[in-house]
Amino acid sequence: MTSFAPDSIVLNRKLPLWYQVSQSLRASILGRSPRDPLRLPTEEQLAGHYGVSVLTMRQALKELEDEGLITRHRRRGTFIEPSARRGSPVRLLGSVDAIVAQQSGMTTELLEHGRAPVPAEAAEYFPDLAEAAAYHRLRSDAETGEPTNHARNWVRPELADRIDLDDLVRWPMTKVLRDVVGADISRITDTVEARLADPETARLLQVPLLSPILHYTGVTYDGDGRVLDVAVIHYRGDRFSFTVTLDAT
Repeated sequence: MTSFAPDSIVLNRKLPLWYQVSQSLRASILGRSPRDPLRLPTEEQLAGHYGVSVLTMRQALKELEDEGLITRHRRRGTFIEPSARRGSPVRLLGSVDAIVAQQSGMTTELLEHGRAPVPAEAAEYFPDLAEAAAYHRLRSDAETGEPTNHARNWVRPELADRIDLDDLVRWPMTKVLRDVVGADISRITDTVEARLADPETARLLQVPLLSPILHYTGVTYDGDGRVLDVAVIHYRGDRFSFTVTLDAT
């Protein structure tokens, strides 16, 4: 029987390996094609694919099983759950793949794109630019069609020249910059705050005016500390939560 083939990742040794593997596999599962098989490779095969121990792989699979994305059957194997809820909260522990996973399982509509003056909210990050490449996208639940968030990105023009718009419909900007454009992403600084929906956000997300939303700002840096991308995303407050875990050891 043919098994589902997950994406590959480069693991960061500063973060828990099981967590990185679970988030990468989660993104692969939620971003799969309806034609892809539901059966996962064996624990041993997955461990070899990701370059981790079977024990680490088992812990990653348990995370996905607890979330309801997979089911495990003794002697039969592990299977993707077709009816798994795609809008469940994601724990962010600091990996790029966690961001990719959080945005998987959604359909994306590109509302606007083109060169534009750098707006005031992003100007401090691009002191050397008068214009940037601007993108505005609306994401919806792939199963229900319900809008979940809308995102604006401002990207350095030299990177934007290498971005295929079809890729932005398929994947988050972070994945496009890292895996398609080949940008050197060193770190991402996230800020999340509670706000009230303005008229545009209320219209796009189909929520009442002044209802609670999550206002997210993500700033992506390269190895030299230069900002590559500034993302501002408005999430429906009833669809997302963010958890931060601090390692005190």
